[in-house]
Formats: sequence, structure tokens, C-alpha cells
Amino acid sequence: MATDAVAQLADSLAKTQVTEGELSYKGQGRKFDNAQSVEEMVKEIQEFKGLQALRLEGNTYGVEAAQAIAKALETKSEFKYCYWSDMFTGRLRSEIPPALNSLGAALMTAGARLTVLDLSDNAFGPDGVKGIEKLLKSTACHTLQELRLNNCGMGIGGGKILAAALTECYKQSSAQGTPLGLKVFIAGRNRLENDGATALAQAFQLMGSLEEVHVPQNGINHPGVTALATAMQHNPRLRVLNLNDNTFTKKGAIAMAQALKHLRSVQVINFGDCLVRSEGAIAIAEAVTEGLPILKELNLSFGEITGVAALLVAQSVEGKATLEKLDLNGNCLGEEGCDALREVMDGLNMGDLLGSLSDDEGEPEEEEEDDDDEEEDDEEEEEEDDYEEDDDVEEEDSSVNQVSSPPSVPRPPDASSFLCFPSPDKLLKLGTKRALFFEQQVDVADAGKTAEAFLKISSVYNEEDEDVKSAVLDSIDAILRKAFASPSFQGYNFVSSLLVMLGLLKSEDKVKPVRVVPGHLQALEYVVRQDYFPQDHIAVLEAFMSRHIQALESCSSARNILKSTLEQVRPEN
Repeated sequence: MATDAVAQLADSLAKTQVTEGELSYKGQGRKFDNAQSVEEMVKEIQEFKGLQALRLEGNTYGVEAAQAIAKALETKSEFKYCYWSDMFTGRLRSEIPPALNSLGAALMTAGARLTVLDLSDNAFGPDGVKGIEKLLKSTACHTLQELRLNNCGMGIGGGKILAAALTECYKQSSAQGTPLGLKVFIAGRNRLENDGATALAQAFQLMGSLEEVHVPQNGINHPGVTALATAMQHNPRLRVLNLNDNTFTKKGAIAMAQALKHLRSVQVINFGDCLVRSEGAIAIAEAVTEGLPILKELNLSFGEITGVAALLVAQSVEGKATLEKLDLNGNCLGEEGCDALREVMDGLNMGDLLGSLSDDEGEPEEEEEDDDDEEEDDEEEEEEDDYEEDDDVEEEDSSVNQVSSPPSVPRPPDASSFLCFPSPDKLLKLGTKRALFFEQQVDVADAGKTAEAFLKISSVYNEEDEDVKSAVLDSIDAILRKAFASPSFQGYNFVSSLLVMLGLLKSEDKVKPVRVVPGHLQALEYVVRQDYFPQDHIAVLEAFMSRHIQALESCSSARNILKSTLEQVRPEN
């Protein structure tokens, strides 16, 4: 839940080391309004030789008090660590920017080279970011490694100002031969939303040095998540990624899964309360299976994930020797699903690593009324197709009766016509070049369109008609071999789209499933035996074929054959 993100942040914030040369006034709960109130503190700062760290957190400082402290810092050239969180409680927001300005100006005057800047829990809003803008752009921050701005209420505007300042800092430091190498970025609970997150993502991509990113509870939806995912690919040393309590949905989850495939150092993934849903969870499971060799923690709690997808996530952590916790609490598994999940984890000798499932939401109810409506819609479409074909016949008849008009020449069949209204006859009439026609017609860069084309072609498969059977398999081979040969083709998206269109997986896009026919499963059984089909997808298909699903009941024989083949081609671990 969201509280997990807060706990994780608290743990990260607590890791700050007591450094040599530190002067601390932490947590004294004192109120400093003016210069007189900080006279003793100022004197201690001035007399402290080699001051590197100053802890001011847990007190409240007015503008005059901050200015007096700043004056004392102007000579501290060895200064590195600013632990200045929670230092403006009870102050007017208008007081905060000038206080921060004075402190920042002092560090620039001193020629300080900062390592840590912690201003968390100050609720200073966009104006507060303006208060540190000059400091962030200055040489004082060219050496910054940790920037902690948790719970500051920056908003979209503040996020954009911060992103611009970091970008400028990186450019200026790079020009001097020492590019900014920020390692830790913490900015939870800041209302960054999509625009703020996107602006920061551009800065992150430019820097490429991040090891920890914590941005929970920021109202970020899939456009912002996708931007962050792209940026993370350019940060190969990333170890911790915490986006708890934002809203991924399928699009954001798939984008993030794609990013994870490029990262080898990730240890902690916190996507709890992110609404990754089943399709997103399947994509993430595939990314975990393919990589993330030193993963310690995976949190996909409260994401509306259903049973089979959760089992695939569990299977994905097999062999992860460093794993310490898998959190799938608060999803939609149901009692049987929870038992099956525990059984899988126990079978992997990882039962003690599975977190509590006490808040499971229960298995989602089947939408029977919607299924009935979809069947009626399918019947109506078939009637419309028949009506259109009848119209074509009538038009041909009328053209024959018109003496003055030349006889109509039948239009040669083409791939697009077949894909609109598939039939065995149309497929055969495409001739020996049908595979080439389909390659040209189907956009294999789009996994969804590729899955749709597969289903349409396989729908006319006929085991007893060798000509049709051969034509179907040749056409499917051409499309899928080309698709999977492309490095950019998203195979997991193809498989999940296929499952959605077959009505085996619920989609947030409300895709109307096709009526499953044996040909779909018979053609798929052929495909999974081909060398171009990635073995990583076998477990996904096998899990769904093993379920009791009403849509597959009319194709029980074809399903059993497919299931048996999947068991045979399943890669040995």
C-alpha cells in the first residue's frame, strides 16, 4: 500500500551517515525567529574548523535566523552535507524562498562542493524550488550525489523548474569536464503529475548516473510513467526504483517492463498501488525472467492483478538467489488463487519470501451480461457480412442484364480484403504469393495488429483440407517470423494481445473478443514449435491453457493438443 512507500522512503532517508566534521541541532524542536535567537549557533558554526555537515532539521527558522546562519557559512569551503529537512514548520510560505536564497548564496560564496542536499518535508511549493534554483545551477552542486525533496509540494511548476536547474547544472559541469553525477533522487508526495515527471525524466536521461529514484504518490499516469521508463533505460547503474501509488495501467506497465529489460543492477522495484493490472504484470514478469539477476524485492501489491498473471510473476523469480521479498498482496486472486500462489512459491523453495496475502480483493466476477452482448454483436456482424455478400451478387446479376454496359471484371483478391472478411476461398485465391502479400499488408511493428492478423488467418484453418492448412501456416510463418526477427518487436505485448482477443485475459481497453475456433489453437500449436517463437512466452500460454475457461470449452480437443505441446517445448530451468 501507500504506507509501504512511506516506510521505504523513511528507511532511505535514515541511511544518511554521521560524517566527520558534522554539527547537529537535529530534532530539538526549537523556534528561531531572528538573528539574536541563533547567536549561539552562529558562534559554534564560525568556530567549527573543517565543517562539512550541518543538521538543522526538526527546528523552525525565520528569514532573519536563516540569514544569520548563512553569514556564518560563507567561509566554510569544505562544506558538503546539507541536512535541512523539516525546518520551516509554522512559517509562512513567503518566508521560505528568501531563507533558502540566503543559505544557498552563502554556500556559493564559500566555494562549497555539495554531496547531499536534503530539504524534505518543507512544503515550500514551486516558490521554494525557485529559492534553491540558483544554488542548483551553481558550481556548488556540480558534485551533488543525493538530492532529497520528499513531501515538498513542488507541483508541476516546481518539477519543471527543478528539471531545468538540474539540466543546466549538468551542462555547465560537463563543460568543465566534471559532469554532474547525481546518484539518489527522492521526491515523493510532490504532485508532479505527468508534466512534472516528464520534465524530470528528460533531465534523468541526460545525466544517466542515477542509482536510486523515489517518486511515490505524485499523481503520475501512463504518459509520465512512460517518460520515466525511457529515462531509466539510460541509467544503467539504477538499483532502486520506487514509483509506489502512481497510476501505470497497462501502457505504463508495459513501458516500464521494456525499460527493465535494459537494466542489470536493479535490486528493488516498488510498483505497489500502481494499477499495473494483469497485462502489465505479465510484461513485468517477462522482464524479470529475462534479466534482473540481483533482484532483492519486487512489490506489485494492490495492482488489480488476477490469479494467472500473479502465478507468472511468481514463476519469474525462480532462480533469483538474492530475492528477499515478493509482495502481491491486495490483488484479485481469490482464495484458490492465493493457495496456488503459495504452492508455486513453496515449489520454488521461496515460500518464506512471499509477503502476506491478507488483503486480497478476491477473484473478479465474470461479466456474463457483457459476454452475452458480445455474442449478439457477433451474430449481427455475421448477418451484415452475409447481407453485403448478397448485395455483391445482386450487383453482378444486374450488371449482366444491362446490355449497354460491358461485363464487370471481378476484382483480383488482395490481403486486405481477406483480413476484412476471412474465408478459405479468398485465402487460396491469393495464390502462391499470399505470404508476401500479408507481409506487406500487416504492420508487424504493432504487436496488437500482428495478433489480430494471426487470429484472422488462423480462423480459416482446416486440418482436413491440406491446401487451406498449408496456406494458413505459410502465411502465419511469414508474418510472425518477420515480427519476432525485429529487435523492437514487443513479444509479450503480442502474447497478451492474443490472450485478450481470445477472451482469456481481461483488458482495460475493453477489446471485444473473437469467438474462439479450433483453428486458432491449432495454428498456435504449430507456431510454438517454430524456432522464431521465444521460449519465454511458453509459460504464459501454458498457464492460460491450463485454466478452466468457458471460451475454450468448444475447442477442448485443440486445447488439449496445444497444452501437451506447450509442456513438451517448455524450456528446462
